Amino acid sequence: MTATSIAPGSGPASAATRPPFWTPGDWNALFGFGTNILVNVLVLTGLLRFVLQMPSEIVFGRILPATGLMMFLSTMYYAWLARQLAVKTGRTDVCALPSGISVPHMFVVVFVVMMPILNATKDPLQAWGAGLTWVFVQSFVLMIGGFIAPVIRKITPRAALLGSLAGISLTFISMSPAAQVFTTPGIGLICLVVILISWLGGVRYPKGMPGGLVAIAIGAGIAWVATLAGYPMGGVGPTQVGEALGTFGLHLPTPAIPELVGGFKYIGVILVTAIPFGIYDLVEALDNVESASAAGDSFPTTRVLTADGVVSLIGCLMGNPFINAVYIGHPGWKAMGGRGGYSAATGVLMLVLTWLGVVAVLMAIIPSVALLPILLYIGMLIGAQAFQESPHNHAPAVVLALVPQVAAWGKTQIDNALGAAGTNAADVGLDKLAQGGVLYHGLSILGSGATLAGIILGSVAVLIIDRKLDKAACFAFAGAVLTFFGLIHSEAIGIAKTPLVAASYLGCAIFLLVCAKRAQQADAAIVHAPTIEHGVGEPA
Repeated sequence: MTATSIAPGSGPASAATRPPFWTPGDWNALFGFGTNILVNVLVLTGLLRFVLQMPSEIVFGRILPATGLMMFLSTMYYAWLARQLAVKTGRTDVCALPSGISVPHMFVVVFVVMMPILNATKDPLQAWGAGLTWVFVQSFVLMIGGFIAPVIRKITPRAALLGSLAGISLTFISMSPAAQVFTTPGIGLICLVVILISWLGGVRYPKGMPGGLVAIAIGAGIAWVATLAGYPMGGVGPTQVGEALGTFGLHLPTPAIPELVGGFKYIGVILVTAIPFGIYDLVEALDNVESASAAGDSFPTTRVLTADGVVSLIGCLMGNPFINAVYIGHPGWKAMGGRGGYSAATGVLMLVLTWLGVVAVLMAIIPSVALLPILLYIGMLIGAQAFQESPHNHAPAVVLALVPQVAAWGKTQIDNALGAAGTNAADVGLDKLAQGGVLYHGLSILGSGATLAGIILGSVAVLIIDRKLDKAACFAFAGAVLTFFGLIHSEAIGIAKTPLVAASYLGCAIFLLVCAKRAQQADAAIVHAPTIEHGVGEPA
């Protein structure tokens, strides 16, 4: 099916020019986004099986089928939403928003919610129920927040939204894949170059094969040849495949209402993280919708957020303890040629993989390091977009907006290192860490609520640059309120957790208001200054 491009804004497309359901570029986006989702599912499966020690019948028979259903509903909805936008505008280049399991929340729900309950009860089913309740609460935060999000998006500078997003792409998305690529460079580095040649260099592979598929094939080939030659590489091999074949079979999702209700006994522990991370989801979705808008595709924010909430709620009722989210990366998939087809096809693929028990087999066939360069590529694009799509003079604000994410990532690395050594920052001593140049306390304050904090700081910087000091004062005051209630610069919600930081934001707001008032008075004095008339030929 062919389609004729129509200029944006020319009105609805006619039947003859309706956008195609599939384009050649959808293949590239499918292999890129599909492998992105696959990596997340493989990581998720590893967390459930090896960290939480959940029985395989729960993981492959209950949780993954529900997760697959949630992803199917989400990707199909966003494919439909993209098609609606394409038909409405008469365009054929509209790309669907990417969506799937929220990666940061995947680790939070495992290590902050489910793991402590597992340690206390020694019952993985109790931990599973707590995870379901956590998603239940977050779903309603998203649905309610969807109605106020358009206002937030309208008043927040683009550089602040995209800058905070760039911080996530630089740290939590790019750093781990980059490190793993260079840990196994024989696969990872080669696959990265294969992808960059195609997706950045524009080189076409034989018979138009997608760059993502070529990278996976080469990476898998290297791993298997090395393993069969006696040099194990990439965690693949005949033994792993044989063990994984035992998971084959049809596993349909079934309601998990009893498990969900049982998790409410831990509601006190759950609310501490569910509400702030629900707000995090809200802001992250705002960022990602703004990113899509910057790439030319403007989607209704309220419908996006409420859809995430509804889809997550359905998934949790069926047994999925992970929240759904719109992903960053829309510009990358669009640049590859993705439209709506890649999103719908990814949903169908995930349904097949999770309902038929294929995930374990794939974990044994494809080395994960062959998939990770795709995540690194997406991180590169999102980081670049923050600078490319913002006014040139707002670049310093972009950098300031991403700094809290760097702090959050640095603190996470310190915590992980100390945990591996069997200790923590409190036991070592904050003063002793500071003497060694590790400013743990500062990183903790700066990096808590990093997404919101980055948006506040970036907005203040943008509005100062634009000399809109009264509006900058409003954002500084918002920072004071958010800090006072523990939503930013605090590791837990509560009243006056970091009162000095809240007071400092308030002081900044007052100072900005004073400066704004003086600037207005100076402008008024110039406007009302008396003019002196000069005679003809007299110097002014």
